[in-house]
Amino acid sequence: MQIKNIIDVLEAVAPPHLQESYDNAGLIVGNPETALSGVLFCLDSTEAIVEEARQKDCNLIVAHHPIVFRGLKRLNGATYIERTVMQAIRHNIAIYAIHTNLDNVHQRGVNEKIAQKLGLKDTRILAPKPGVTDIGAGLVGQLESPMAEQAFLSHVKSALRTSCIRHTAFRNKAVQRVAVCGGSGSFLLPDALRAGADTFVTADFKYHEFFDAEGQLIIADVGHFESEQFTIELLYELIHEKFPNFALHLTEMSTNPVFYY
Repeated sequence: MQIKNIIDVLEAVAPPHLQESYDNAGLIVGNPETALSGVLFCLDSTEAIVEEARQKDCNLIVAHHPIVFRGLKRLNGATYIERTVMQAIRHNIAIYAIHTNLDNVHQRGVNEKIAQKLGLKDTRILAPKPGVTDIGAGLVGQLESPMAEQAFLSHVKSALRTSCIRHTAFRNKAVQRVAVCGGSGSFLLPDALRAGADTFVTADFKYHEFFDAEGQLIIADVGHFESEQFTIELLYELIHEKFPNFALHLTEMSTNPVFYY
C-alpha cells in the first residue's frame, strides 16, 4: 500500500482538473511512491495535526484546505505554514489537500455532505460550470416539508453543530428551498436568488454583503469551519469504502481558529 493508492481513490471522486485556477490541491508534501503506514483526515494542516499524525503512526495527512496556498518563498519557521511544512518533512509525513475540486463535484462532494446533514432532497448544482450540470459551485435542494424560519435555523444549528448563526432578517415565510455552499459562499448569492432559495446556508459573508439579500431570502452564515467540518467524515468514508481494514483516523482536534465568547 502506497500513498498514491489513497490519492487515486480521492482523485477518482474529485479529479484535480476540477479545482479552481487559484487553488493548490494535490500532494503538497511527500512522495506518492512512499509506503503507507496510516492516514489522518482533517480540515486544516497545522503543527498540532502533524504531531497527531506522528503519534498515530500516520505518514499521510489528507486535509481539505491546502497548507501551502499562495506559495512559499522560504522555509525558516517564521510562520505556522512554514513550521507545519518543516515538521511534516522532518517526520516524513506527506500532506495531501483536496479542496475546490471536492467543492465542485455534486456526488460525494463537500456540499452534498452539508445537504445530507440538513435533510435536503432533489439537490442540483447551484452554479454549474459551462456545458455541464453536475460540476460547479454550491447546491440547492428541498426540505422534506416546509419549516418556519426560526425552526429551520434551530435545525441548522443542531445539524451543523454551531453555537451561533449570523443571518439576515426573517421574512415571515416558510423555508423549503435551501441553497448551500461550504466555506466562503457570498459570490453565489445571485445564483441562490435566481434559484428561488428561501435560505442560503454558507459562510464568510462581509457586513455590506448581507444587504444584497434585499429581503428576498435569508442568508445564514454558519461559519467557515462549521460549514465544512463534515468534510472530514466524507474523506474518511471515501477511503474506508475501498480500504476498510487499513489504519484510517479522523482527527480528534478542532482546527477552527475562530472562538465565540
